[in-house]
Amino acid sequence: MAKELRQEQERLNHVMEILAEQIGKVEEDAARQRKEVVDIRKYFWEDVTVNQDNFDDLLETIISLRQQAEVLSLSQSSHRQSSKRLTSLRRMQENPYFGRIDFTEDGGPGVERIYIGVSSLMDPGGDDFLIYDWRAPVSSMYYDYTPGPAEYVTPGGKITGKLKQKWQYLIRRGEIESMFDTSLTIGDEVLQQVLGQSADKHMRSIVATIQQEQNRIIRQDSGRLLIVQGAAGSGKTSAAMQRIAYLLYKYRDRLTADQIILFSPNAMFKSYVSNVLPELGEENMQQVTFQEYLDHRLSDTYEVEDPYGQLEYVLTAAEDPEYRTRLAAIRIKASVSFFELIQAYRSSLEQGGMRFKSLQFRGETLISAEEMAEKFYGGDASVRFSRRIERLTAWLNERVKEVEKLERHKPWVQDAIELLSNEQYEQAYARIRKKLGLSEDSEEDIEGERLIAELERMIVRKKLKPLREEISSLQFVDLAEVYKRLFEEPQHAGSWLEGEVPEAWADICRLTVKNLDKDKLLYEDATPFLLLTELIHGFQSNVSIRHVLIDEAQDYSPLQFEFIKRLFPVAKITVLGDFHQAVFAHAAEAVDFNVLTGLYGVDQTEAIILKRSYRSTKPIVEFTRSLISGGDQIEPFERSGNKPVLTVLADLGTLRHRITNQVAELKAQGYTTIAIVCKSAAESAVAYEALGEIEELKLVTRDSIEYKQGVVVIPAYLAKGIEFDAVLVYDASIRVYGDESLRRLFYTACTRAMHHLQVYSIGTPSPLMEEAISLGSVLVET
Repeated sequence: MAKELRQEQERLNHVMEILAEQIGKVEEDAARQRKEVVDIRKYFWEDVTVNQDNFDDLLETIISLRQQAEVLSLSQSSHRQSSKRLTSLRRMQENPYFGRIDFTEDGGPGVERIYIGVSSLMDPGGDDFLIYDWRAPVSSMYYDYTPGPAEYVTPGGKITGKLKQKWQYLIRRGEIESMFDTSLTIGDEVLQQVLGQSADKHMRSIVATIQQEQNRIIRQDSGRLLIVQGAAGSGKTSAAMQRIAYLLYKYRDRLTADQIILFSPNAMFKSYVSNVLPELGEENMQQVTFQEYLDHRLSDTYEVEDPYGQLEYVLTAAEDPEYRTRLAAIRIKASVSFFELIQAYRSSLEQGGMRFKSLQFRGETLISAEEMAEKFYGGDASVRFSRRIERLTAWLNERVKEVEKLERHKPWVQDAIELLSNEQYEQAYARIRKKLGLSEDSEEDIEGERLIAELERMIVRKKLKPLREEISSLQFVDLAEVYKRLFEEPQHAGSWLEGEVPEAWADICRLTVKNLDKDKLLYEDATPFLLLTELIHGFQSNVSIRHVLIDEAQDYSPLQFEFIKRLFPVAKITVLGDFHQAVFAHAAEAVDFNVLTGLYGVDQTEAIILKRSYRSTKPIVEFTRSLISGGDQIEPFERSGNKPVLTVLADLGTLRHRITNQVAELKAQGYTTIAIVCKSAAESAVAYEALGEIEELKLVTRDSIEYKQGVVVIPAYLAKGIEFDAVLVYDASIRVYGDESLRRLFYTACTRAMHHLQVYSIGTPSPLMEEAISLGSVLVET
């Protein structure tokens, strides 16, 4: 082994020398290209012939500008590529590669040693790869096979052969610290070291520790929909980020980062995953929360509740007289059947029920809502709905044209002309001359009557511009009233659904109308309202997006998935989630992703289940899996640690004292990320106030945009997707977590812990821990 290690170090030294040489060369290229870009920008106009005396001269000027712009664009592109390669090479200096496979191709000359790293490196002659990018087809064998028969797929076909050996390396600053000959996909030695590290403020790349099932997620490339159901800590989000890097590598000639969009659960999570792709030498994809999209589309009309506002209501407002009605509304409005009801309701609008807004001009009704309704429904009933909208729009524009002609001679227009300042008059005069084709040096003047007529036309047209914009954006359709009508006539739901009316529908309708009248759009209404808007206006689909990834997919309703499918009609979709962490009210009953199969059909859908949990120590996983039904299917990684502890306390004062002391102890032990996890934002605010003695304590809210290391107080639902060295559950008493509906929320809170889990309870503990206590998977102290 010592001889092997010495030979490997000699090879690594050779690789480091080549890296240094290539870095020096690329640095020179990048510096030269940067100077070229600066010089081109500096002397851009000196190298362009500008002449507009006649058409030929103007054409020559345009061609000259285009040529110079192309030269600049080419230089900028070359500089970007050099800078990107330089960043990649410098990153490789720290850790050039992490794995090696010895492979004999069937019919080949012999054993080939294939070294694998985060990026590729060729020898100086450009003939052989010294290091293969982890995304290269041949590298897939490192993740997928143990020694024995193996194969990989290239654009030219399948390559078969035998995997002789597989090695893993731990390299730091050009030195091999250790190397392992392993028959496992990824040796436990390396994984143990990685998982034993402290949590960071950003998610790390996992290319050196990708497991076989994670590799399936990363490289899966058939069908329209990939569903990943993974236990807490199974690495689904990490695999998704590597998947993006893989897609950008494989399709680098026709896919860019701005053609991929990731729906994140919240702004803080966006910050948490923002480093992964740059670490791998790729640009970040677009990131957005679904709420940001809703706000973008709806906030001009309504005060739009966000999902956490809805969840806070569910967690804290059980005494509200309308509580049960709202819970029923949330479940119904999230369902596929409600999606179908919206579609049926839109179809019914072809016969009647559309609501319009009168068009106003100068304080008077120009075209009434009644006239629009008469025009919309007065023609051939067989004309398609969208065509009727188009005809109505065209008719409104014609009416505005007629009004424009009539308004020109009215006194208000003359008053407006007289009130023009000299500057405004001169500007208007210049615009009119330009419109009439009169050059600046032309001595031809404009007759007084004609000038007045043009001024009248200009003033009236400018005054009518907002009205034309209202028409072009279909603001004359009163969408708020159309949506409200769905609930104002609850007796019609049966005909729209062609079936039974949902239970409590009348109460749901009453509650919905009450909120709509306050211009408040509850979260459960936001997507249905937007769906109805799109069905009336025509879908504003995005065909430039080629891949959509949805994280924490269990938080999305079936109706939202149907909407996203139509929003991105040509995209492939990857959804990742854990139905055990489905904490929103629409998921109060058993939830899984079977409903998603119907989006594209079985033939276009693949589902991958991740059962192994890597985040937490084995004792923590054994405790958390006892909290949920089917938890025995979750497989803990063999990483030792202490059992979680349940401490029962008498009062809030004692709790405050114990937490303060324990945080100090955990800091002394070297833990850098410590989370005090609460049930809700309301409880978090109380805890933050009570624990003020803890130094640099931070309160995480739904408005937090960045996850910062240290000690934080955080609601359980905001902690999803994030991991901490230590978790202290603030109060897991029967008073706080007494209801069965909170089981998933409590599970979510506990599964955030990597190395240490402490559960506190003021008084009797939650019955959700009964099985854990009986199994002895948690130590109980009083």
